Amino acid sequence: MPVNSFRHRHRSVFRVFLRLPALALLITAAGCSSADDSASAAVPGPDAKVTELCRNLDKVLPAKVDGERREDPEPASALTAGWGSPAIILRCGVPQPPKMVDPKVADGHDPDAVAGGVNGVDWLMEKQDDGAYRFTTANREAYVEVGVPEGVDSSGVLIDLASAVKKAIPEGIAS
Repeated sequence: MPVNSFRHRHRSVFRVFLRLPALALLITAAGCSSADDSASAAVPGPDAKVTELCRNLDKVLPAKVDGERREDPEPASALTAGWGSPAIILRCGVPQPPKMVDPKVADGHDPDAVAGGVNGVDWLMEKQDDGAYRFTTANREAYVEVGVPEGVDSSGVLIDLASAVKKAIPEGIAS
């Protein structure tokens, strides 16, 4: 199944550490999937400030993402959420990905990582060794990671999550 390109993209850049042309947003991805129907996700362990931001995010997350209804992974936590099967998994309060400060990514010379923005939220897209993709927010006071299963329109997922991220996670630099 073909993967659609990012819809309604904005010319957003990583103001702090990454600067790539908006054309990089044409890359979309699919991500992690599991062999069974039960989703699980490792629960991050951020500090108290980030945990509170993540709890606020959990309260405003949409009931549906890319047409899939919310079905949270195990173990239950306000720091994780999921939609569909195989699950689109969101984890809030994750550590900064090393690629976020990699000069090769900033210069557009890393074929497995691209920076871009969707509806006012900056993201780092990373291709995983198994062909999956992971998106992590940038320029926000907490890092939010989203894994998108293969065959799912990742731009639709990011568009559906943008409003909640903007509402709950203020712009700034995560500590």
